[in-house]
Amino acid sequence: MTTFAYCRVSTIEQNLSAQKEAIKKKYSDAVIREEKASGTSRNGRPVLELIIDMATEGDKIVIWKLDRLARNTLDLMNIVQTLENKGVSLEILDQAIDTSTASGKAFLQMLGVFAEFETNLRKERQQAGIAKAKEKGIYKGRQPTIDVEKVKALKSEGKGASTIAKQLGISRASVYRVLE
Repeated sequence: MTTFAYCRVSTIEQNLSAQKEAIKKKYSDAVIREEKASGTSRNGRPVLELIIDMATEGDKIVIWKLDRLARNTLDLMNIVQTLENKGVSLEILDQAIDTSTASGKAFLQMLGVFAEFETNLRKERQQAGIAKAKEKGIYKGRQPTIDVEKVKALKSEGKGASTIAKQLGISRASVYRVLE
């Protein structure tokens, strides 16, 4: 039986040390893998996929907190189902959940619902803050990075999309979008 540990933070500035210390304290022989990627989706997390692929029957995957694994119920349930189909258990240290038990599975499902709820509340607060900032004229969104007039001027000079893209340091697709 191998114990795999998955540690994740969302940004480069964040630190993984608290997660790794908590895991090493209980599982000193765990194979620890770490990733710096958003947890809002299972997509774009190759280290997580690698651990899931590597784990075989009787193995265990350990994480520090539920939100390090998934932030929505669908992703969580898909991960848990994949692991269950492989005969791999999941342990979440800070909530003392172990899917090798019936109560652990049930509790995990409940926590997954609350994790998704928390993410949705955060998004709602963010949207409300952006709306308020827009009303005050503080938030204007992302500034355009392409000078539309330059693109049109270069096109009127008879230059092609590839030449325009190279000259302005943008993609050909961006040139085509401007010219449509």
